[in-house]
Amino acid sequence: MKSSSSFSLRFLGAAGTVTGSRYLVEADGHRILVDCGLFQGYKQLRDRNRAPFPVPPESIETVLLTHAHLDHSGYIPALVRDGFRGRVVSTPATAELCALLLPDSGHLQEEEARHAKEKGYSKHADPRPLYTAEDARASLERIVTRKFDSDFDVGHGIRARFVHAGHLLGAAQIRLDLEGTILHFSGDLGRTQDLLMRPPEPLREADVLVCESTYGNRAHRRIDPEAELAPIIQRVVARGGVIVIPAFAVGRAQAIMLCIARLRQRGAIPAVPVYLNSPMAIDATDIYHRFHDEHHVSLDDCRAMYTLATFVRTVEESKALNLRRGPMIIISASGMLTGGRVLHHIQAFGADARNAILLSGFQAGGTRGAALAGGADHLRMFGHDVPIRAEVVQLESLSGHADAEEILEWLRHAGRAPEMTYLTHGEPDAADILRGRISREVRWQARVPEHLERIDLEQPT
Repeated sequence: MKSSSSFSLRFLGAAGTVTGSRYLVEADGHRILVDCGLFQGYKQLRDRNRAPFPVPPESIETVLLTHAHLDHSGYIPALVRDGFRGRVVSTPATAELCALLLPDSGHLQEEEARHAKEKGYSKHADPRPLYTAEDARASLERIVTRKFDSDFDVGHGIRARFVHAGHLLGAAQIRLDLEGTILHFSGDLGRTQDLLMRPPEPLREADVLVCESTYGNRAHRRIDPEAELAPIIQRVVARGGVIVIPAFAVGRAQAIMLCIARLRQRGAIPAVPVYLNSPMAIDATDIYHRFHDEHHVSLDDCRAMYTLATFVRTVEESKALNLRRGPMIIISASGMLTGGRVLHHIQAFGADARNAILLSGFQAGGTRGAALAGGADHLRMFGHDVPIRAEVVQLESLSGHADAEEILEWLRHAGRAPEMTYLTHGEPDAADILRGRISREVRWQARVPEHLERIDLEQPT
């Protein structure tokens, strides 16, 4: 390493788990936080959201945000409420998506706390949300934007740059130049050939690399998403069923609508009603129209995607869907069944074997989505068990994350090995298997850090 200054990296989240992305960089006493995400899934992980932040929020000067998904951005409202007064720096598309995601997250938490209090199934006499929609709206005032591929000053001689990561509109890799020491964060890497997004920019040389490992233990099936979806839709429609698709409102919902629109245009599936029951996904679809330079969907396909579905905006319209009969397709958030309107659709349609639930993305351990993917015959929702007799299908073609082979290929583009590669944002098995493959096949030093571990960047271990 080139610098004699004192730099350190501390893993405040996403170490040994796939959520809660938070990395604290300390440079001569100055603190920069890369990502500020929510822990999701298992209760012992979610409880970390309620614990005091490991350092005083007011001591952090800047938050650099890789992208808008809540496991990377969702703790920002709490950080601001509790004393953070610096800047949150993101790309323009990420800022727009955060303006949708963060207030919605606060609203859902308020609704869940209210519902728990009314139904009496919380162990707390007065359950409180982690933060409110108003907290989230106030935090948006801290966000400033910087363009891709342009260095900007973070302060105290530190420079940063956003590099395209694919994965999602606005998603970035982050390069930090700490007085000549290069610290590179992969963020969430997209696919080499993604339905919506352009591929991630190749890795350049770095002294220390922090790399995601979500799919570090597997390879995605090389199957066309339309070819995967068509027979499922055909058979469920033939039996008069309802297809419920839990989908992340940003990215996955748009990909699913694009696939269904193309299938309908070709006459490959019946023209059944499609409902997009997520106001946030509706607004996000509009943002996709305005950021054409970040994806490769044509204007005609964008229009088809936008006009395919009936948009469901109000709670009353959402409730009315549950009284309808099939066949029909409902796309609704959240993608891992952690909350949102989709839970009411699962409650309404999950017990009927004519229906189907299509899981469209990664299901973090401890979520209802992971339970379904594992074969659960009931789900705990709203204080009671809901039987699941509907057909459950884990779609394998729509992932927005690079798989192990794609990550390894991305690593090989670097001209030289980092002094250390730290693998985060993966379940323990995925991270450790990828660590072994990097050591054997790329011949780089790699390890999986511990939660709250602090690394001296002059002396990587």
